[in-house]
Amino acid sequence: MKQRDQWSSKIGFVLAAAGSSIGLGAIWKFPYMAGTNGGSVFVILFIISTFAIGLPILLAEFVVGRMGQADAVTALKRLALGRKWHLVGWLGLAMSFIILSFYSVIGGWILSYLARALFFKLDVAEHGKLFDLIIANPFEVLFAQAVFMLLSIWIVQSGIRGGIERASRWMMPLLFIFFIILAIRSLTLDGAMEGVRFLFVPDWSQLTGSTVLLALGQAFFSLSVGVTAMMTYASYLPKEERLGQSALNVSLLNIVISILAGLVIFPAVFALGQSPDEGPGLIFVILPAIFSQIPFGNVFMIIFFILMLFATLTSSIAMLEIVVSSGIRTKHDRRKRASWVFGLLIFIVGIPSALSFGILSDVRIFGGTIFDFADLLTSRIGMPLGALLISLFAGFILTKSQTDDELRMHPVMNSLWKFLVRFIAPVAIIIIFIVWIIELRS
Repeated sequence: MKQRDQWSSKIGFVLAAAGSSIGLGAIWKFPYMAGTNGGSVFVILFIISTFAIGLPILLAEFVVGRMGQADAVTALKRLALGRKWHLVGWLGLAMSFIILSFYSVIGGWILSYLARALFFKLDVAEHGKLFDLIIANPFEVLFAQAVFMLLSIWIVQSGIRGGIERASRWMMPLLFIFFIILAIRSLTLDGAMEGVRFLFVPDWSQLTGSTVLLALGQAFFSLSVGVTAMMTYASYLPKEERLGQSALNVSLLNIVISILAGLVIFPAVFALGQSPDEGPGLIFVILPAIFSQIPFGNVFMIIFFILMLFATLTSSIAMLEIVVSSGIRTKHDRRKRASWVFGLLIFIVGIPSALSFGILSDVRIFGGTIFDFADLLTSRIGMPLGALLISLFAGFILTKSQTDDELRMHPVMNSLWKFLVRFIAPVAIIIIFIVWIIELRS
């Protein structure tokens, strides 16, 4: 039987974990969520949620994953001593499946833009109409979604070192460098400071229970906590690596890239006289307009969408790895077959989300499209619920000696982490759930 794979180095693990978190969570979803939910107020809540709640739960997933040395379901079975905590692993598996089903749709949109940038000269003034045309075209969105899933399958089937780690090692540094360049250019546009103020000067009238919940959901979504992705990745980590520093690095990278994405988009939004509440299409409508202000703008546009594809893939392969890892369990020689089978199933489940802006646009669930419902089910319900259960498991089921042995931090930090995952994180999640339910009923 083939032995369980491992990361070749700490930096490989951190880049892969950061890739899972950074992806579209930071670059696509963070800007439009901030734009539609109060700008800087959302940013402040997001940072607080990341450090006070997201980081401790991320570390909890690292602890459970490395202790279990297996997929999430198997790891929780081993550590829970016959109790039903392995159902948390099944919840994470289901959420990963659903997330990737609509995430791959966005990956397809990126591929459509990239193909147009490569082979046609895009009319910047028509990007709003172009986005609407792309997402409403059933043949294009399904073909692009299929190509994106094929890329994800190809990487995951190659394993941890040969596929996921190798891809993350060169995709993530390129993404970071290019976003710095874009942010600098965006900040030099006339009127850009209005966007900076929107991003950093809070308007507390925008503070609502819904904004708090959405910021917390964004912290979960962007850190990939609550779906056992980080638990799965940590199961491939050698025992000598320190988990606390890795979790902090991943959290910091996630915040930095999110802020950089905001600095690319919002200064340009205000400089070009457009609205920050564009929604999910923000990067597809606004960013191309930025490139019209830059010499060789089409070349930069091609590079940007290639790197957007990189970012999307690093998150996609994390979601697919959760499903594949649970599917093969200890039979690691079946990775290739499992990657193709599960990848195909995810594509099929994602078809309604892909068509929800076109021929299925009249289908409404709780007032939103099928795509919107999949997003709501995962980021507002499934991920916070998973994070709550993982926090309780690490805080109350695992003993202090077990967690201290895995963390190997200063005793004060160990105790602080235990307090956060036992009390602060669960209480915060429960309160925000209650506030959201009250707002839904009002």
